[in-house]
Amino acid sequence: MFESKNNQVILVTGAAKRIGSEITNLFHARNFKVIIHYNKSAVEANLLCDNLNTKRKESAWLVQGDLNEPICIKRIINLVESVGRIDVLVNNASSFYPTALEDANESHWNDLMNSNLKGPFFLSKELAPLLRKSNGSIVNISDMHARQTLKEHSIYTIAKAGNIAMTKSLALELAPEVRVNSVAPGAILWPEHEKDDKLKHDKILASIPIGRLGAESDIAETTFFLSNIATYVTGQTITVDGGASGSLL
Repeated sequence: MFESKNNQVILVTGAAKRIGSEITNLFHARNFKVIIHYNKSAVEANLLCDNLNTKRKESAWLVQGDLNEPICIKRIINLVESVGRIDVLVNNASSFYPTALEDANESHWNDLMNSNLKGPFFLSKELAPLLRKSNGSIVNISDMHARQTLKEHSIYTIAKAGNIAMTKSLALELAPEVRVNSVAPGAILWPEHEKDDKLKHDKILASIPIGRLGAESDIAETTFFLSNIATYVTGQTITVDGGASGSLL
């Protein structure tokens, strides 16, 4: 059973909104100190940090930057070192949008590969020595479409498939001190560019055996399970999709 310790620290990338914010709130509620990374969502990040520090003084910190830039990785490392430790890294920050083959370009490739694969890899690499010291854990947020490809999203799908391969590779390299796992969400939140597409919503819901969207809390709880409860699990990806991927087999 998990026993909370006041000095445990989690870093969540892309933590200001949506799933990242839910993960941050859940771990903080279970006595973790939290490092909130954000890129452009400054208003949401500051509100989240202020709220958590109101609940428990000096329990939350902010760090801003584009994970594709080496200076951002360095800024994160400096903050973690000043905090003194890290127990859990959640690579949640991501870009997602369609790239039909005839429209895809190198800029799309670099953006989607960097945000979904390059950034998580190099952040994990740089934080590995500190995670080894704490016998910590890494959880990568992947996607069910890393395994069941999504039409007109080829670059995103390739990047997330690489994210799962990275999970397996890092699990081998960082064992036995650090466990590395992945959560692959299904339909949890409608993407911003599809939030008003009712026809598509109905089609997606019809493909989910449970018959509804998941909740951000489903991903947060699975992340907590992998990082703190499942101490004999590493190199694995748990799909949280209401049975949708099983219905495609």
